[in-house]
Amino acid sequence: MSDAPSLPGGLTLRALVPNAITAAALCMGLTGIRFAVAGDWEKAIASVVLAGMLDGIDGRIARLLKAQSRFGAELDSLADNVSFGVAPALVLYMWSLQEVPRGGWFAALAFAVCMALRLARFNARIDLADEPRKAAGFLTGVPAPVGAGLAFMPMYLWIQTGEALFRDPRLVAAWLVTMAFLLISSLPTLSWGKLRLRRAVRLEAIALLGLTGAALVSEPWWTLLGIGVVYLATIPLGLVLYARFRRQRAAREGDGAAPSA
Repeated sequence: MSDAPSLPGGLTLRALVPNAITAAALCMGLTGIRFAVAGDWEKAIASVVLAGMLDGIDGRIARLLKAQSRFGAELDSLADNVSFGVAPALVLYMWSLQEVPRGGWFAALAFAVCMALRLARFNARIDLADEPRKAAGFLTGVPAPVGAGLAFMPMYLWIQTGEALFRDPRLVAAWLVTMAFLLISSLPTLSWGKLRLRRAVRLEAIALLGLTGAALVSEPWWTLLGIGVVYLATIPLGLVLYARFRRQRAAREGDGAAPSA
């Protein structure tokens, strides 16, 4: 019998914690839109990035507390659609794309719609343990928070350098549409669960993570840009590793189907 306190109706306080974090992530995404309306671009991006950090821990906390629920999964998906689909699209539109209203709005819509489609596809497959890429430890397409971070890369460069080229609406629109298609692509991408570090490099990995955290505080825009570049570089690696996995699986199935002597 659980000792966790509960609210009237039987809902435990423990179950509220991950959902409260998800709601906070949603608030951060909406706050990013508010800062964009005020023209405070740095705070607008920071709000969406913070939403991504909160999104990265709510599911883990839910599993740690054994508080997973269908309600939490649906709330998380709706929050992700706002924070990583609608918010980046509106921020980028107000920052650059409104200079070419028709084409710019189309690019913003493409990103927001593709984000919604990605999340709907994820929800449709969430209970399929034997989904090929999921079973192999890969994701399908670019994850929602990562897609939002990649969409902001022209803004990182503009804030850091002040170069007007990076605010060119044609460049921004092309980049945003490209990120939109990466969201709904069938590309196998690496997941955290796929990464396995050897014992010999554990201390180096810890040091690297610590330095990355320090860099985010001292040089946030170059650091976010660097993280985005590194992630994009892992996409071809994901293709290679998944192709190798498929070959190995086909070989095992072939050996299993071969008649015994």
